[in-house]
Amino acid sequence: MRHAVIMAGGAGVRLWPLSRQSRPKQLLRLFGGKSLLRQSYERLTALLPPESIYVISGAKYIEAVAKELPELPAENLFGEPFGRDTANAVGLAAAILHERDPDGEMGIFTADHVINPLDTFCEAVDIGFRTAADHPDALVTYGIRPSSPHTGYGYIRRGQPIDDGVFFVDEFTEKPNITAAMQYVASGEYYWNSGMFTWRLPTILDQIRKHLPGSYEGLVECGRVWDTPKRDETLGRVYPHLMKISVDFAVMERADRVLVVEMNCQWIDVGSWTALEQVVGGDVDGNVNVAAATLHLGSRGNVIVSDDHDHLIATIGVDDLVIVRAADATLICTKRDAQGIRELVARVRENFGDKYL
Repeated sequence: MRHAVIMAGGAGVRLWPLSRQSRPKQLLRLFGGKSLLRQSYERLTALLPPESIYVISGAKYIEAVAKELPELPAENLFGEPFGRDTANAVGLAAAILHERDPDGEMGIFTADHVINPLDTFCEAVDIGFRTAADHPDALVTYGIRPSSPHTGYGYIRRGQPIDDGVFFVDEFTEKPNITAAMQYVASGEYYWNSGMFTWRLPTILDQIRKHLPGSYEGLVECGRVWDTPKRDETLGRVYPHLMKISVDFAVMERADRVLVVEMNCQWIDVGSWTALEQVVGGDVDGNVNVAAATLHLGSRGNVIVSDDHDHLIATIGVDDLVIVRAADATLICTKRDAQGIRELVARVRENFGDKYL
């Protein structure tokens, strides 16, 4: 049986001050009144029924996730006591589902990306599930054909083809410099690493056992007791001792056999305010307005965001700024400095505690 798991545990620090501990970025309704989590769920419903779709997130977000996706049964929501990065999120979900369906297949999907068009996404995912079934010893990932030499993404170098749009993976590369990224794009041999995967449940658990043995036993134990009264006690005992590591570093880069399916989609990682320029069209002066009321005089290339429908944001003679208004905090920076928001949030915590987080 096919299962799809949405990973929705990220804090989204670079989307402060709207992304908060109580409302992470995957729950923000920035595009057409729908959250990124909702959009991810709706993409998957084109392939699977709601009972085959799951979300893994922080336990503190599960109530909010349930409100956002009321179609999902409560047993399809997996809450981690605290984040231990994607290797453990994947491992926990796999361990739970393996107890319920020992021979099943699991796809891992993201909750913070904009992906279009839907039919191309669905075709690639269907190929991924079929590839995992036909090659039961392989882990399958999805590669996005790069549209630019982006230095903020990981890359996958494809090897020999094994089917239409399916290749062996020769190499994973993390966030190259601009020279290397330009070479990758020019070669036509590299994809952006989408962070989405498909595999048989026994296969991913076996690879975790092999490459992340320190976490394997604990994750399997958590999966074994998940649907029992022992869940909370077991999670509290096991999770503090799990190594915090991504699934790419822990498993994918070390796995015995990895295949990549080409996903020839528009794929946008909404990881910063400047990424909105790729999703939301600008006005005649290039101002991207994700706010109910804005007015610009002689201002160009700004990104304006507000979650207050009664608040006007007006600018005069400023260019290339990011202005984000929340109820209790406002961010103003140049677009070139937007990557410094993570450091800014750390300073906010130092000076004000959790009041604005």
